Amino acid sequence: MSQSDKYPAESGRRRFVKGVVGGAALAGVGAMGSATVNTLTTSGGVGGGSTVAMSIAQTGGPAPRGLPQIPVEVTDDGFIRGIWPETQTVTQEGKEIQVAQEQIGGKTYSGAWFQYCGVESQENVSPDYESDNLFRAAPGKYDWQDETYDQGAKIHVDDFDDYAEWGNGVGDDGVGKPASVTWRSQDADTNLNAIVIRSPRIEEAVENSDDEWLQASTDQGFVAYLNVCTHFCCIPDYKVLEESARYDAANGTYCVCHQSTYDPFTLEESLFIARPRPGE
Repeated sequence: MSQSDKYPAESGRRRFVKGVVGGAALAGVGAMGSATVNTLTTSGGVGGGSTVAMSIAQTGGPAPRGLPQIPVEVTDDGFIRGIWPETQTVTQEGKEIQVAQEQIGGKTYSGAWFQYCGVESQENVSPDYESDNLFRAAPGKYDWQDETYDQGAKIHVDDFDDYAEWGNGVGDDGVGKPASVTWRSQDADTNLNAIVIRSPRIEEAVENSDDEWLQASTDQGFVAYLNVCTHFCCIPDYKVLEESARYDAANGTYCVCHQSTYDPFTLEESLFIARPRPGE
């Protein structure tokens, strides 16, 4: 097999040179630091521009960067919630605009992290969109989830008790128990699709690291990310397709469209140009 033809011929897929899947342990954060975010990039748009986001690592295929991480917390009554940045009013180019932005774990967490692939036009990424931010079940990917929840039901920590042993025949058992969810999508016209995973790998990383972001953005082994591929905006899968093993992603996140792969247990900074939201 030549360097330009990395994929099995029998796959019938378009071929791209791909990288090597990263390790299971969380990698150290890069040294680029926090960048200025929410810079106006067009006269009619707000909240776009050069953005540093925390993401799960991109490990192979044509995707330009990882999938943006959603910081999570477990509420007092056990439901899983994605944290949304505080809404602020700032002045840019002489115009007052609202942005979703706050400091968490030594990073500038911003709603601009999710402004790509048309998501920026959705009402539920508007800084002042009202939501309880709880993750809610999106059916169809995992049998355990369809047996436990009706569509739209709130995801609860008790239903992940077997996360250290859970498996579904794809990759290894005990890597992490996932749920396919929507976020900030109650009463919205369009869903924000996400994956939340409870994993021993996240717990171990937290125990063995003093990384401030890791401590602040995960809770009780839970990690989450926006599930929209950064290549051509498809919806990837975590531990769904046996085909993912061909691309070293049986224990990771895999996009069937063009074989982009991601490691949900390696968090890293990614620099990209966030699209501006529609003018207000």
